[in-house]
Amino acid sequence: MAPSKVLAGARVVLPTGTVDDGRVIVDGTRIADTAPPGADVVDVSGHWVVPGFVDLHNHGGGGASFAGGTAEDVLQGVETHRRHGTTTVVASAVTGDLDFLARHAGMLAELAQQGEIAGIHFEGPFISPCRKGAHDEQLLRDPDPAEVRKLVDAAHGHAKMMTLATELPGGLDSVRLLTEHGVIAAVGHTDATYEQTVQAIDAGATVATHLFNAMPPLGHRAPGPITALLEDERITVELINDGTHLHPAALQLAFHHAGAARVAFITDAMDAAGFGDGRYLLGPMEVEVADGVARLVEGGSIAGSTLTLDRAFKRAVTVDGLPVGDVVAAISANPARLLGLDDRIGSLEAGKDADLVVLDDAFDVVGVMRRGDWVVDPRLG
Repeated sequence: MAPSKVLAGARVVLPTGTVDDGRVIVDGTRIADTAPPGADVVDVSGHWVVPGFVDLHNHGGGGASFAGGTAEDVLQGVETHRRHGTTTVVASAVTGDLDFLARHAGMLAELAQQGEIAGIHFEGPFISPCRKGAHDEQLLRDPDPAEVRKLVDAAHGHAKMMTLATELPGGLDSVRLLTEHGVIAAVGHTDATYEQTVQAIDAGATVATHLFNAMPPLGHRAPGPITALLEDERITVELINDGTHLHPAALQLAFHHAGAARVAFITDAMDAAGFGDGRYLLGPMEVEVADGVARLVEGGSIAGSTLTLDRAFKRAVTVDGLPVGDVVAAISANPARLLGLDDRIGSLEAGKDADLVVLDDAFDVVGVMRRGDWVVDPRLG
């Protein structure tokens, strides 16, 4: 069991607000109310301590893929994101052959069972060819509830979310099926109208997959899915805050209309996150990463991101000017709640897992703890 620790002197972000010169007590793998005798005191004066980041939507990192790689590849990608503060990650698949996706889900389910990932997100193949982004159009299909059920079953209880173009034939029935099985139905890669999106929400959809991206733009006569997703209190909107996927004004629009309690920062990361420029595969699609921006070799569509959540956090505070508490909600508490894990993660409270991030005054990561063990020890530099 991990030794007990007291992180002392930091600005600690709690659900009730920020405490200056605060401390976080870690007893074994959990946060505690009182420090046991002989606890290791770690001086983090001049720093911030925030909850570990929770990524709902992530395809890989560190040169490795969650979408088609081996178990070893997935673990490599997970470790990369942990070093950047993401202590909980959902592995996202991309469009592929249905049988392949089912087999791959079985492997990912084993890693979820071991606690390495928090579950599986299926992004595709049940999405619109009109808004396919970096998905292979040849492999797209309408959301047949029987096929949706096949993927859910293949995940052995670890399917957390599925992105659907709910306007397609079978879309609403698939949303209902997912809801009945406790899987988040997310509206995304969609060409739906405003009215069709409202129907999907009424059927049980609760998440907007990377809002603004891969959906019709907001229009004053055809408000489209963006308006329906922003205005409904039942929806949490994913945002990719990398400076490429969203103009800062679009991010501000989402926060203004949805409020901090309904935003989840995600990475939508692919293999190059935390790794570097070059050529990669995203599912079957070849991707060129240049200057940190991933685009399909053929067609030039944005192909996921190279984002890590520490960069999303820093940008949100230093560029977008968002309050630190709102950023913590969007990057930790809200995604934890969506996953049904907020009794264990997402905030710094006694009894919860000791998942936390230490940030310096420039909001760069200097320490990461997961379940009481240092992934990045702030004392080692």
